[in-house]
Amino acid sequence: MPSPQPPRITVTQSAEPRTDPLYDFDDAGALLKTNLPLPRKSGKVRDLYDLGESLLVVSTDRISAFDFILPCGIPDKGRLLTQMSAFWFNHLGVRHHLKSTSIPSELSAKFETGPLEGRIMVVEKAEVVPFECVARGYLEGSGWREYQETGEVCGNKLPPGLRQCDKLPEPIFTPATKAEEGHDENVSIGRMIADLGSDLALQLRTETLKIYSAAADHARSRGILIADTKFEFGLVDGEIVLIDEVLTPDSSRFWDEAVYAPGAAQPSFDKQFVREWLSQCGWDKQSDPPTLPDDIIRQTAAKYREAFERLS
Repeated sequence: MPSPQPPRITVTQSAEPRTDPLYDFDDAGALLKTNLPLPRKSGKVRDLYDLGESLLVVSTDRISAFDFILPCGIPDKGRLLTQMSAFWFNHLGVRHHLKSTSIPSELSAKFETGPLEGRIMVVEKAEVVPFECVARGYLEGSGWREYQETGEVCGNKLPPGLRQCDKLPEPIFTPATKAEEGHDENVSIGRMIADLGSDLALQLRTETLKIYSAAADHARSRGILIADTKFEFGLVDGEIVLIDEVLTPDSSRFWDEAVYAPGAAQPSFDKQFVREWLSQCGWDKQSDPPTLPDDIIRQTAAKYREAFERLS
């Protein structure tokens, strides 16, 4: 499929917060919440609306860290995530749920939809598989912690002596259960087979590793390493369908190949600045999180934008 042309995306600043009741913005102009007159469910970043035959996915500018949604957003983050997902859905050539990124005309006829421009996906309804399908090509995060303790990651035996962020001999599949609150739980393929049956679980493993390998090859051609990523799948008439967001900085670790140096944590194209600042500012990670400084917001927005522009 031809890849879409990347849109022009700019981070806007506003001196005064906007108070349209359909949309809640922070002082910097980041969209924190949508209040459309439709049935809604909300996650950490996205608001999901039921359109009847399909769903409307709105990517806000909310940002979370350490399982808390922060009181401020990253301006235009939602647009970057939406356009990156749309790029990958079109580029990968697999069965997916994206139908359109255009705002339905019937919604524009009923209420102001300007703030939704560039940040919505109209998607096919699917029966969601209750597992995160994670592919890892490098050893970091929870995988690195588990390897240090057991020499394995989710039942995948790995060679001894690997360092933090080392490239793995081959990509591995490490599923996780979905948690409504808190962290997802890493599990083995055996747990997936017990819950879903052998046929579906093994198909999901094959599809996950296939998509990861194709995406990693493309990213490497742009000087970016995809250390790991999580996919979500659904079923439509018994067929496996790639759903949710895909291969964004919120669901993946992207590293700059030019500065990659295993043996320690790597700089990444995501909310690293946010996590580092929150870890150093004195917050106890239990009470309500503080508002981010302007420079942390700007640096984080720039990292998301750079990842989008380089990959797409």
